[in-house]
Amino acid sequence: MTVAIDAAALNFPDLLMLAGGYQFKPELPFIPGTEACGRVIATGPGAEALHGQRVIIGGRGGCFAQRLTLPMAGVRPVPMGLDDAEAAAFTVGALTAWVGLMRRGRLQAGERVLVTGAGGGMGLAAVALAALEGAEVVAAASSEAGLALACGAGAHDAVLIDRAAPALALRDIDVVFDPVGGALALPALRTLRRGGRYLIIGFTGGRPAPLPLNRLLLKEVEVLGVRAGEYGRQDPAAGISNIAAIDARAGALRPQIGLRLPLDEGAQAFAMMAAGTLRGKAVLLP
Repeated sequence: MTVAIDAAALNFPDLLMLAGGYQFKPELPFIPGTEACGRVIATGPGAEALHGQRVIIGGRGGCFAQRLTLPMAGVRPVPMGLDDAEAAAFTVGALTAWVGLMRRGRLQAGERVLVTGAGGGMGLAAVALAALEGAEVVAAASSEAGLALACGAGAHDAVLIDRAAPALALRDIDVVFDPVGGALALPALRTLRRGGRYLIIGFTGGRPAPLPLNRLLLKEVEVLGVRAGEYGRQDPAAGISNIAAIDARAGALRPQIGLRLPLDEGAQAFAMMAAGTLRGKAVLLP
């Protein structure tokens, strides 16, 4: 089928792929963009019923375009209540939050969750989901604007950090959801109670220092890698279940769109992402 793309969202892996620093390295030349929303304008045999429908597109690239041809398995209907920009920006954040917190992190209602980078798209998705699932959410971000967004998404407490020298005077955290890494990783790790879980989501703040294994031993802390897409590729049935779970919660997990730009101004959005000044999700409009 062919989809006319109405909106495509930026994600940090897009930036890494363009720099050649991501674990998945597409052959050159390639079109970046891992999630989008559009309308089905042409179909092949067996997909006729989807003609004219609004759909979400997900994959490892190709979404920063005006048209995209892909198999029927690469699309799904837009959950009710999301506009085009929200639909485009919904899946990566919500799915990573779900796999991280609920699948890998085994989050329970009443637990305390620390979300780093809480003013960005990934962090905001985690804040919203953790709050929805009954957790006490502490948001950490490097700007007051980011913390305001996190509180609007459901955070119960907010901590302003210094990006250059982050420190966290928190203790007794059950789960850390950390898409930042870098210099913030060790302070975040120290906030965990005995038996806590540290979720490695990504490294928008750079590679962290080596983890102190003695601290993990003494406090019986779990360190868990989270790759939401790979989770579904390795276990397709679980992947289908994960998508169904986030789509059922789409109204509560509605992404916050911080930037909308024409497709040909995408470099500006990437520059803001690289500088750490982007709040919420950035969406490109073909």
